[in-house]
Amino acid sequence: MTGAAATVGGPLGQLIVAERFGVEVPTFQGEGPSCGHPAIFIRLSRCNLTCASCDTKETWDWRQFNPTEVSTRESVPDLLSWVLQSPVELVVITGGEPLLQQRNLIPLVRRLLDEGRRVEFETNGTVVPDPELLVAGVRFNVSPKLASFGMDEAKSIVPPVLRAFAASGRASFKFVASSVADVDRIAELVDRHGLAPVWVMPEGTTVEAVTSTTRVLADAVASRHWHLTTRLHVAAFANPKGR
Repeated sequence: MTGAAATVGGPLGQLIVAERFGVEVPTFQGEGPSCGHPAIFIRLSRCNLTCASCDTKETWDWRQFNPTEVSTRESVPDLLSWVLQSPVELVVITGGEPLLQQRNLIPLVRRLLDEGRRVEFETNGTVVPDPELLVAGVRFNVSPKLASFGMDEAKSIVPPVLRAFAASGRASFKFVASSVADVDRIAELVDRHGLAPVWVMPEGTTVEAVTSTTRVLADAVASRHWHLTTRLHVAAFANPKGR
């Protein structure tokens, strides 16, 4: 399921959704270039990776979760109607790996753009984006997974896909890191595949862990003139799930 990956999903016009939030209870984009911006989230179910450090295993780990209990099929009109209840401009489509369902996402993205919204995809960078998504108003936060995140890089680092994103002019590259060695590995990937702009985010699910790892990474990130992003949801909300 890499490169021109196999897709998943229901009939045309339906998406497999893990959760959606940000309309009834407002929230922010918590990471990357738009960190701190008001945002609405649509989290899609299913993923083609099995990262040990993943914090949304309910989107793919069927040893722990029953997919019929942790996902629903929702139509494009219903999702659009839900989003339009809010004045918030930014809609973040995340996962799982949302581009596994991009065939059925194209009509939703078109309608969102027609309504004056902008869209950010959170993607692991293993699936080539459909040209119909490479349009004004759409950005991709591409987050390749390092071996330290608990994933075999032979599966999670797909050079032709990373280069396609870099060439699109619509991508930022956001890496989760926990050590200076991770920053060195990021630099190798950046140089080899021409990735820019680069954001580095500390791994951690508590304020203390994020703060500690930020201090470990900061000098190494600054010396390369990259961006450093926090995990705002962890700091802002006592229970960041669904926020």
